Amino acid sequence: MAFQLFMYPTRETTVPLRVAHGHFATSHSHINYYVDLTMTKHRLSEAREAAIELASKFKSSTIIDTILCLDGTEVIGACMASELTKNGLHNMNQHKTIYVATPEHTTGSQLIFRDNTAPMIVGKHVLILAASITTGFTVQGAVEAIQYYRGTTVGVCSIFTREDTCCGFPVQSIFPANVIDDYISKPSYECPMCKAGLKLDALVNTYGISSL
Repeated sequence: MAFQLFMYPTRETTVPLRVAHGHFATSHSHINYYVDLTMTKHRLSEAREAAIELASKFKSSTIIDTILCLDGTEVIGACMASELTKNGLHNMNQHKTIYVATPEHTTGSQLIFRDNTAPMIVGKHVLILAASITTGFTVQGAVEAIQYYRGTTVGVCSIFTREDTCCGFPVQSIFPANVIDDYISKPSYECPMCKAGLKLDALVNTYGISSL
């Protein structure tokens, strides 16, 4: 393995940020930091802390019927739904049921919902939850799918983001765009590491990392 994970120093938060520095390729771009969100997505204690922080950004201002989970964020989404339906003076969703849904991806990368899951989107106020947002392509596909199924997107949130806004929505995140000052995300033909002759260290996607 040509890289090692380390804890990136961030502002005060109970959610850790684990990163690796190197030359990595995603399906849409080349990046110089791989942000490993595996534990945050799958360890209940971390998922709950992430959910509490993200839910606080919507609790008093946004009506939410469905949380649409991208990138394997279902555990966080379930914890957010629990947090958003708690009793609270300024909680707009208290006592309501919130659906936690995951889209199906076609071979052409389109997002679809089957007849049994589409009612969670049709006519609903939908919050999009992503693990990370770098190029915004995945979130754009989610917004388009929600619109196609006659739902209404009411917000976009993620654990880590490189975009302040996406598809016209402000991105609410735990780790904002400026948390890693020297983060690079470029199309392969514009990648400064490729131009410098640096070989790729690994391929990365929502499932994880594969060394080359």
